[in-house]
Amino acid sequence: MELNGLRVSRETQERLRHFAELFTKWAKAINLVAPSTMGDMWSRHIADSAQIFQISPRPQTWIDLGSGGGFPGVITAIFLTEQQQGWVHLVESNNKKAAFLRTAMRETGARGEVHPVRIEDAPIAIATCDAISARALADLDKLIEYAAPWMVGKENNRAYFHKGRDYRREIQKAHGRWTFDLLEHDSAVERDSVILEISNLQRLV
Repeated sequence: MELNGLRVSRETQERLRHFAELFTKWAKAINLVAPSTMGDMWSRHIADSAQIFQISPRPQTWIDLGSGGGFPGVITAIFLTEQQQGWVHLVESNNKKAAFLRTAMRETGARGEVHPVRIEDAPIAIATCDAISARALADLDKLIEYAAPWMVGKENNRAYFHKGRDYRREIQKAHGRWTFDLLEHDSAVERDSVILEISNLQRLV
C-alpha cells in the first residue's frame, strides 16, 4: 500500500484500517469531521494527514493541537509505532472527542497519549516537544500564538500547519505580530493547499 507515494508496511496499513473503522463507528454518534467528507476519508483525511510524517519522518516528540478526530495526530502516532520511537501528545478539550482519541490510540497501539485540556493550559502538562501539528483548527496567527510557548527561542523546533487556498493572507496577517522562517510544502492531496513549516519563531508585539 502507498499513501502519496509513501510505502506503508502491512502492520501500519492494518493499524490505519482499524483506525478508519473506529472513526466511522464513532462519527455516527459524535461530530468528528464534516459529514460531507466521510465518503473520501482515506484521501481527504488519512492521506492528507500522512503528509506531516512524510515531511518530517524523524522519531521525535510531537504536540498535536486540537486533535479532534485524530487528524493528523493519530496518523503520525501510528507511523511512529513502526519506528518504535517518538511520541505524540494529542491535545483535545472536548471530552467526547478525547474519549474517541484514547480508544483509537489504545486499539491501534499508536505511540502517544491524550490530554483533555484547553490548548492554552497544555504547556503546564507538556513541557517540551520537537514539533507541533494542527489541521483545520484556526487561522495562522492564532495557531502561532498557541504554539509559541514551545517555539519562541527554540530554533530547532518546527510547526507544521495544514492550510487552504487563502493561506497567503493568513501569512501576511501573522507577520504583523511574529517573525519566523517559512517553508511551503505543496499538498499532494488537496489542490491549492499547503503545509506550512514554521521555525525560528519570535514575537514582535
